[in-house]
Amino acid sequence: MKIEGITDIFFDLDHTLWDFDKNSELTFDKIFKMNAINVDLHEFLSHYREINFQYWKLYRDAKIDKEVLRFGRLRDTFVAANLHIDDTMIRTLSTDYITYLTDNNYLFDHTIEILDYLSLKYNLHILSNGFEEVQYRKLTKSNIHHYFKTITNGEDIGVKKPNPRIFHYAIEKAQTEISRSLMIGDGYEADIEGALNVGMDVIYFDTNNMNIETNVKQISGLIELKKYL
Repeated sequence: MKIEGITDIFFDLDHTLWDFDKNSELTFDKIFKMNAINVDLHEFLSHYREINFQYWKLYRDAKIDKEVLRFGRLRDTFVAANLHIDDTMIRTLSTDYITYLTDNNYLFDHTIEILDYLSLKYNLHILSNGFEEVQYRKLTKSNIHHYFKTITNGEDIGVKKPNPRIFHYAIEKAQTEISRSLMIGDGYEADIEGALNVGMDVIYFDTNNMNIETNVKQISGLIELKKYL
């Protein structure tokens, strides 16, 4: 069923449009080879994904800053993988990771097709918790920056989703209203519950096939947005 009355759509970026896991894996492969780190990439990533998620939650809740996030997630992953890497090298890898992350810019299937389709009918926006300087590079280098009227990152105002302040800030920046806005993202707590708590309509992008039992509209691929919009 088509959603009526929407004029503005807010997208999360990582894990929603920009294929973070794929791009991140390619980046780690590159920087490990650059720095002669002998590591089983598959095993490293099996630990890293959950550790990174937990660090981002701490960062999102303002319990750590981004430098602690960038260093700690790597240190803890190497520990989990039983690899001894000294702190100096971890800091080098942390810097290299951010430097080279946007050399790879794979998008989820049908991203360009759906942005072309939606941009004819709606104002599109980015609402992300990611680091400001990195998110802009991702948008530009993946050639999707031009689709979006506004770009809001957590660093803009010092709070992150699901904090209500960032949603209200994004709405004001977009010069629209909550009643005419829709949030699309993969983070159930940050994107979906955060938007619902301020009265925004939502579509949950279930990228990991969680099949959450909820009345919230859900998609498993971006092309499915055509059912609703």
